[in-house]
Amino acid sequence: MAAVCLVLGVGLLGGAGAGALLTGDAGQRPAIAQGFDGARAAWHELPVDELFPRTLDGEAAGPGGADRRWTRVAVAPDSTCARAFDPLLAKALAPVGCGRLIRATYADETTSGLTTVGMVFTKADPAAMRDLAERFAAQNLAERPDLMPRPYAARGTVAADFGDTQRASWSIRVLRDVPVVVYSVSGFADGRVVTDPQPASDAIRKGETSPAAQAGLGHDAQGIADRVERRLRKATTRPHPAAGRTSDARSGSRSHAGSGPGADAASATSAAAGRRVASPLPAGGPPSSGRPGSGPSPGPGSDSGSSSCPGSGSGPGAGRGAGGGGNKGRGADAVNEAPGTGRTSEDELR
Repeated sequence: MAAVCLVLGVGLLGGAGAGALLTGDAGQRPAIAQGFDGARAAWHELPVDELFPRTLDGEAAGPGGADRRWTRVAVAPDSTCARAFDPLLAKALAPVGCGRLIRATYADETTSGLTTVGMVFTKADPAAMRDLAERFAAQNLAERPDLMPRPYAARGTVAADFGDTQRASWSIRVLRDVPVVVYSVSGFADGRVVTDPQPASDAIRKGETSPAAQAGLGHDAQGIADRVERRLRKATTRPHPAAGRTSDARSGSRSHAGSGPGADAASATSAAAGRRVASPLPAGGPPSSGRPGSGPSPGPGSDSGSSSCPGSGSGPGAGRGAGGGGNKGRGADAVNEAPGTGRTSEDELR
């Protein structure tokens, strides 16, 4: 009898612990480790609502300093990077490896503009992240249309038709002090084809007349990426004496300089022998419309693993991490919710 009681007691305690993980209760949730290596676990240690909030407010983040507000319409299952990028971008990111990818798609207040924001949690050490950031900055890789990220289209949502040909503006940031690449890509919700996509850094300039600029899609791509990056940093970066400053890191730039283990002092001790050597990329060209190794791009909303699950994860902090797979508390299906500057030669890309 005593043995039975012991087993039941252990079972109840285990169930309570699992419940705390599934609900994402901030009071019971274990604190995520900070710093470079701590950030690597953020994709499954932080609740999805902390990584990708249900709404994002962008004060003065729109054209002409207008306020913007974005609502999350879908969260993709966490995944590998195998089918998430066009082949050339996958090749450019290969030196840092892909540990896990998480993505979410947002709509603006009019539901006419969509933005997918993603974070690649890499396998790299601080030195490898610094090398890739410097390469992206020196060769303007983040501004090449043939290196545009791919959107996440979710069936049963306003983002169902958000495919490769709808991409209008984008942003890519290779962070140095955490092993993460943050990217975003925006487009129109009505499925219109965009023939002249423009990087967010150009589309937000005053006087720009491209479709992306006039619709504020460059502001959306930049504003959403800014806010998602800041939330990640807030959760994983140690406080800095100058913490009052706003981080607005770009690819190849440093936020909270010298504040984390990813700073140059730490990278000096990193083992360079294990880093991959970046292979050359061809000169910039038009963006690819197909998935790597799969021929033409599949139809809208056919992203692997996506499904329509209205109302899923509707509770505060529901689910732990931003996807399925090995994630605690998140199913394997997507969560759907209601509503260039200078080309470089092949030699320069070596």
